[in-house]
Amino acid sequence: MRTAVIAGGTRGIGRALADRAAAGGWNVVALGHADGDLTSVKATRDLIGRLPDRIDALVLSAGRFSPRRVVTADGLEQTFAIGVLAKHLLASGLRPALERADTPVILNLCGVGGIRAGRIHWDDLQLTSGYSLTAATMQGARANDLLGVGFAGHNPDTIIRYVLYNPLFVDSGMHRYFDQPMRSIVGVAARAFGATPAAAALPLAGLLDRPPRAALTALRRGKPVPVPGDRADAARLYRVLDELSAL
Repeated sequence: MRTAVIAGGTRGIGRALADRAAAGGWNVVALGHADGDLTSVKATRDLIGRLPDRIDALVLSAGRFSPRRVVTADGLEQTFAIGVLAKHLLASGLRPALERADTPVILNLCGVGGIRAGRIHWDDLQLTSGYSLTAATMQGARANDLLGVGFAGHNPDTIIRYVLYNPLFVDSGMHRYFDQPMRSIVGVAARAFGATPAAAALPLAGLLDRPPRAALTALRRGKPVPVPGDRADAARLYRVLDELSAL
């Protein structure tokens, strides 16, 4: 039986994918807040040590957002800590377990997916000045694109396939992070125009069953897009994340 570890697998798209994968015969380890504090480097490492030693798929869908800047116990901006650093730690820490599988895949549900928006604030990654929900979210998306580029660049001989996937507009409950009246506006729009988590999970389940052959693939709602980001920026981000991993 194949095993999938889904970070953020207790709600939204992650939960829908966990349910579909389990129904398809996968052994699913769905991780939520109760399983480990992804804002903490130490807690994330402890969590990695408790996970299976053979993993066929790692799904990175965890995230937390806030209209106001939240600082973690490690002194990091919360969106960055969970959506970038924790994903880096999970992918790196679980690489040996993934490489014990036959056709392992990392599926990162983030990334800009070829959309030209947002930027990485290299001089202020923790957004100590000029924080906004949009700035934090879009920086995280750009950084996740670089996580994929960096993973492929740092592990050229690995058998692990890395997939960056942007599902676009999904009624996943993100509107609850906004203040009113934006919360109501975004919630209504999501219900009217967004895909349901179950519908968004369908192509994702297919990627788990049949990973792409390329070392790195970028998809926007299932359609291939050019792999975003460059190796120099990816190497720069990896150096920063390695330093933060020493916290």
